[in-house]
Amino acid sequence: MAWRGYAIKWAKTEFVRSQNTTPRSSSLNPYNQQRCGFRREAKRPDIKKKNATQETNTSATEAGTPVPQPPPKVPRPTLFTPLMFTVGFTGCSFGAAAILQYESLKSRLQTAKDEEKSEKGMQGTQDMAYWHDWWNQLSSFQRQLILLVSMVDDFWNSLTEGQKTVTGIIALNAAVLCCWRIPSMQRSMLKYFTSNPASKTRCLPMALSSFSHYSIIHMVANMYVLWIFSSGIVSLLGKEQFLAVYLSAGVVSTMVSYTCKAATGRLYPSLGASGAVMAVLAAICSKMPEAKLGIIFLPMVTFTAGTALKALVAVDTAGLLLGWRLFDHAAHLGGALFGVWYVAYGHKLIWRKREPLVKLWHDIRSPGSRGSRPGRGPGGGGGGGGPTS
Repeated sequence: MAWRGYAIKWAKTEFVRSQNTTPRSSSLNPYNQQRCGFRREAKRPDIKKKNATQETNTSATEAGTPVPQPPPKVPRPTLFTPLMFTVGFTGCSFGAAAILQYESLKSRLQTAKDEEKSEKGMQGTQDMAYWHDWWNQLSSFQRQLILLVSMVDDFWNSLTEGQKTVTGIIALNAAVLCCWRIPSMQRSMLKYFTSNPASKTRCLPMALSSFSHYSIIHMVANMYVLWIFSSGIVSLLGKEQFLAVYLSAGVVSTMVSYTCKAATGRLYPSLGASGAVMAVLAAICSKMPEAKLGIIFLPMVTFTAGTALKALVAVDTAGLLLGWRLFDHAAHLGGALFGVWYVAYGHKLIWRKREPLVKLWHDIRSPGSRGSRPGRGPGGGGGGGGPTS
């Protein structure tokens, strides 16, 4: 029993001694080495940012969460084709205007000759009794219709040459406005009657958008300004030259708008005749800067045309620099600058050099009468007809 108690006591003593002699590292928490290992791995810059992004995307895809892709970069549109269209359209507009002036003058001369012959043939053949009998033979409806036509004819004759010219432009704008209200034509209207440098169709809308308005207020405002200044601009340029300037200004202003949109990256559609109307307004204001203007709703407020032009240019410049989106300020500025440039320099560079084209057209139309043009017979004087200043 004594030996057994001695053996048990010796065993306990050895066990306690073995515990005291155990290394310090073995007495640590068995998870400490794992945590230390993670700390060493975190300090190593072995994982690149790209790999981390790929792992994140892979884990998100595996989890079923859709990964948002970055939006594709929209390339800036090239403007070489619209520029060539602008140059070609402007040249064709002034060329067609010169030919139209030639044909118009020729038609007026022929009409005057025919009227002179008819007046000579009718002298003494008819009197008031004839017309009185003719009137009595008409029915009541025919008389009312003739009176209505007579009233319309009197109103038309009371208009100035400029007002008669812009009447067709106003009617065309009104027809396009009605087309915007037809649902089946919306796609075609957006394609051809709105100008956008990012669109596949960019050239034809440069001209058609100048006759396009979606808002009635927008169209009424533009056409009212055009009606007010129509008499002055047509008396200054003539109706044929005015039409060429108006059409060219619409395309040039759209080209300026294209350039600014492509430079700033704001590729949104535009429409309206504001650019062409601004060219007419700028031409009148620069040619007659001391003319007095007023506001329709504030007749007591008056200002000079030069002041109005400066204010409009300043507002559009501020809108362009500050990024206002209410109007296409770049198109307004382009139209205004084109109008000022044309009355200052463009008239001399373009319109006064139309004589070779008119000669060529005259030779084509009248091959047997070389050297004689309408208004300048073989022994008579006179210019090529129509306003030249």
